Amino acid sequence: MAKDFIGYQALTDSALRGVVRDALRRIEKSGLIGAHHFYLTFKTHGEGVDIPDFLKEQYPDEMTIIIQHQYWALKVKDDYFEVTLTFKKLPAPLHIPFAALTAFFDPGVQFGLQFRSEGEAAKSGPVAVPPAEIAGTEPAPETAAAPPVEKPVPAAGEVVSLDSFRKK
Repeated sequence: MAKDFIGYQALTDSALRGVVRDALRRIEKSGLIGAHHFYLTFKTHGEGVDIPDFLKEQYPDEMTIIIQHQYWALKVKDDYFEVTLTFKKLPAPLHIPFAALTAFFDPGVQFGLQFRSEGEAAKSGPVAVPPAEIAGTEPAPETAAAPPVEKPVPAAGEVVSLDSFRKK
């Protein structure tokens, strides 16, 4: 195969991360509308990620956050976003570069993207993921009283109930 001097995989990766950035910018300005809400999965030790130490200890590789009802101070820049969420009933500011994202899902409209690590992206680039695969991602619990529960990841094409992700 011929060498790609243009870098189409990097261009595609950048464009798809731009979709996430633009979606966050829209809710930064006008808030969430309708059924929209976001699951964002990221590498907790990714370059530029700044989250509290207790979260890095609890999630040594990857963490999923949900932007839905209780989030504050959302600020979206070209290369990163910042948001404050509560964990263990304490506000925690998060600084997450878009390059650290591994998945994005909006269950309100069944739209999802999955990003590969930089090494994998160089080989094959980001991929659009069936919503059922991303919906199986375990969200980060918002309090210490809610221990993480291992849930089986559903097979592709399997119907998934989002009730298990909703606060009761």
